[in-house]
Parts: sequence; structure tokens; C-alpha cells
Amino acid sequence: MRMRTSAAVAIGALALTALAVPAAQADGGYGDTAITKVTVNGGKNVVVGTSLAKKFTVSVTARDDSGIAAADISLHGPGFGYLDTSSTRCSGSTCTATFTVDPKVDLMYSNDYAGTWYVDAWVDARDGDYIWTQKARSFKFQRAATQSVNASPEPVRKGKTLTVTGKLARASWDDFKYHGYTAQSVRLQFCKKGSKTYTTVKTVKTNSTGSLKTTVKASADGYWRYSFAGTATTPAATSAADFVDVK
Repeated sequence: MRMRTSAAVAIGALALTALAVPAAQADGGYGDTAITKVTVNGGKNVVVGTSLAKKFTVSVTARDDSGIAAADISLHGPGFGYLDTSSTRCSGSTCTATFTVDPKVDLMYSNDYAGTWYVDAWVDARDGDYIWTQKARSFKFQRAATQSVNASPEPVRKGKTLTVTGKLARASWDDFKYHGYTAQSVRLQFCKKGSKTYTTVKTVKTNSTGSLKTTVKASADGYWRYSFAGTATTPAATSAADFVDVK
């Protein structure tokens, strides 16, 4: 696997692609080969933090009367991001490529990689037919997020004010630390003791440091949490629940 990170290198990648795929054949093919399904990371977004390498697979299923022989699968996204791999195996009609992304090697100094990525796939059939498809599927490549919560005072008298604070942070590939995610809407949710259902009480926006703070009236024993729905560059994040005893 390799990640190309600069405009100059990305142009080189495009040049190599052009050598492998004549312009007249780009996003096309020969014969009856057809791609029928593309799955990235089991259908989940690819989320990368600040230290641990992330391994995921991309599977391409195709059909041809003679059977599928091989595939070349690569990925590209924002910031001139480009990933390919030498680890691709075919079984029956499905070829699966394994990618490993190490944030401290492949994502150094660029949060620009986060966002919508695409799968490019070349599939060879056993009789010489082939198909080449650019942007065969899109997926989200995201910066990991954390969400915290604290409700106080604990315990609290019924009808009194409860202050609920928290912080939404996300991974930075610039310095490999977590920083507050600013100006984001986060739902404050409550689950009454004995229930399993959370209800959104209000929506709170993070400040310039990613922090959250709001007040509510204490009415019953139960659990409080903050829940962030996520964006194109950052996954959803929900805090652990904080139980408050109401006297």
C-alpha cells in the first residue's frame, strides 16, 4: 500500500494510470465483463485515529461467462490522496484487496485526506475480456472522534438546575493529537431510569474549543449523554452515559 500526498506525485500517479489504461479504454472495457457490487470496509466508513494503523478491505464482485481472473483495485480522495495495494486475492467472482493505513506514515501532516473517497477497479476475465471503472463506489474516509459528558451536581434535588458539560474532539493528522471540533451541533439526550430509550432534550453547539455546556431542570433519575451525528470528515460519536440521582 502506498499513499501519494502531493500534487506532483499525484500527477505521476495519473501518468502511470494513463500508461496502463489507454485513454479510449478509460472507464470502459471489452467483452461482457461487468462489475456488479463493490463493498468497502464491510459497508462502514473508514475511520482513522492518531496512532493505530487501520486495516480494511475493498471487495469487487464481477461477472463474465468465462469467470473472473484478477483485479486491480485502487482508491483516491481529497488532498491528492491515493492508495493502492499488492494484496489482492480473487475467489470465484469476487476479488478482495486489503489496505492498511498508518496515520503516522501515510497521513502525515494533512487533514485534507478526510472526506469522500472513491474506488477505481480494473477486472480481468479468464477469456481476455475486462472492465475498467473509475469511481465504482464512494465511501467516507474520516478522522476519529471522541465525545464526553458530565452532569452535575450529583445528586440533585428535583426541579433544581442540572449543568451538563462535555467536549467533542477529533483526531488531527497534523500533530497526531485530538483537538476540539468547533461550531458543531450536538444532541443532549436523556434516558429515564428503567427505560432503554434516549430522548433528545435539546441541541447544543460546540464553542471555539469544542466544549459543550447547557442547563436543564432535574425531573427524574436517569442517564444523560451527548450524541454527535457526524459529518463527511468525522464519524458520529456518542458519550458514555452519566447517571444522575434526583432526590
